[in-house]
Amino acid sequence: MPANPAATHIAKTLAYTSPLLSCRFDPTGKYVFAGAEDFKVVRWELATGTKVELAGHDSWVRGLAFSANGDTLITGGNDGRLIWWAAGAEMPVPLRTIQAHQGWIRALAVSPDRQLLASCGNDHKVKLWSLADGSLIREFIGHERHVYNVAFHPDGKHLVSGDITAKFLHWETETGKQVRNFTIASLSKYDPGFMADYGGPFCLEFAADGNRLFAGGITNVSNAFAGVGNPIVSQIDWQEGKEVIGHLSKAGIQGTTWGLMPHPEGFLIGATGGQGGGHVFFWKLDQKDEFHSLNLGNVARDMALHPDGLQIATAHYDKNLRLSLMVPKA
Repeated sequence: MPANPAATHIAKTLAYTSPLLSCRFDPTGKYVFAGAEDFKVVRWELATGTKVELAGHDSWVRGLAFSANGDTLITGGNDGRLIWWAAGAEMPVPLRTIQAHQGWIRALAVSPDRQLLASCGNDHKVKLWSLADGSLIREFIGHERHVYNVAFHPDGKHLVSGDITAKFLHWETETGKQVRNFTIASLSKYDPGFMADYGGPFCLEFAADGNRLFAGGITNVSNAFAGVGNPIVSQIDWQEGKEVIGHLSKAGIQGTTWGLMPHPEGFLIGATGGQGGGHVFFWKLDQKDEFHSLNLGNVARDMALHPDGLQIATAHYDKNLRLSLMVPKA
């Protein structure tokens, strides 16, 4: 069934006891996982709503990644730890724990062949791991500020990382060599009042053909301390390292784009949260403003697209995970 963004509606709400930070569907589409402020990861079985809590981190969990078949979940927390789990176990327990970074792990990414795991964090480092056994393969050194996100190019031979100043470094996966760097000015701003940079890629995804890179965050920042600005998805020409379009909202709402995904049918989805509330936006790739949006009723802090291409999960501050469906209501 083709997706119909204009018919998107909230189909189900899954409740938890703590605000949620992150969410991902497993590759089989059987489960949805979410990181919470109580340091746990929550797993819901979509068919039944059965809920299981995974305990092992000592801080918030923002990074969630999976093996190819979905049997293994890897989580990355603000405690600097990577933890491997049996994703479908009745009561998952940590199988492997690695002190991977000094300070927060900001994001995780899995290579297209599902053999490699990339992590990045506040120690200014990007690290490459064997997804199978957790061994460290190499470190990528070059960032001078907190690294907010990392993504593999679809060819698997390259990856990109972006820091709080929206400086992006392009790396060779096999050698660790830095190929180039570029900066996307719309994604970060120095606030002289608070003497602080604010911004960076809060979410980062490549188009399937590798020609475009999408980076979500905040722009037009007027107050770094309060995070006042507008959600943006910067569409970047990968070859040129330049912004092609900055996707915004027609209403100019306030907030940050916390999650995004290019849809296989050729449009872009982004989830936002902040002082303007929480929304899902849908953009055509050649247009700045959205062609449709859905008010989620509460701040969204991450987003994931189900393998069926129809279900959108959003993690929320009000302790709920919302499942939106891109088909007409029954």
